[in-house]
Amino acid sequence: MKPEQCLELFRRWQAANPNPRTELSYASPFELLVAVILSAQATDKSVNKATEQLFRIANTPEAILALGEEGLRSYIKTIGLYNAKAKNIIATCQQLIAQHQSQVPDNRADLEALPGVGRKTANVILNTAFGQPTMAVDTHIFRLGNRTGLAPGKNVLEVEKGLLKHIPYEYLQDAHHWLILHGRYICTARKPKCPACLIADLCEYQEKTVA
Repeated sequence: MKPEQCLELFRRWQAANPNPRTELSYASPFELLVAVILSAQATDKSVNKATEQLFRIANTPEAILALGEEGLRSYIKTIGLYNAKAKNIIATCQQLIAQHQSQVPDNRADLEALPGVGRKTANVILNTAFGQPTMAVDTHIFRLGNRTGLAPGKNVLEVEKGLLKHIPYEYLQDAHHWLILHGRYICTARKPKCPACLIADLCEYQEKTVA
């Protein structure tokens, strides 16, 4: 995609949604961290339903650690892979207490050292909790990077690097929110809603839908 196309694409998204936000519910960096770990292969809606109850009872590393793995599982058992996620969250709480004074670190190395936290999760935390211009590439953004011609790549890291290179800096802070929302609601995997798309004339996808 040409630079002028890319600039116009993000200009339109910003005009339509000046302050995009994650659809995960959270009130602190720690709550966001737990929610993002839970969101792997799960919908934000299902995560919010579980954490609404969980965070009323436990929303600090110490409080969740006090629940124990079994207690935590009782709150998140409606979410896929909840056994592994409960184990990782308990281990993450232990590490946050022991190594970070119970605070969520604001750098990639320390975040990715936490159990259950990979590059994508770290990017979400760095961007959403700490305001850093990172790009968390999930399945939606990977699809959009390739489908639109914005940042084609064979894997998520290639797409991430392409997006960081080509997106104008002034839009980077909010870019991954716009991309996720667009992929979730408009540029869907099976049948994109091209007639309702704000950027259809800029997109390089060759198989646009007509209805």
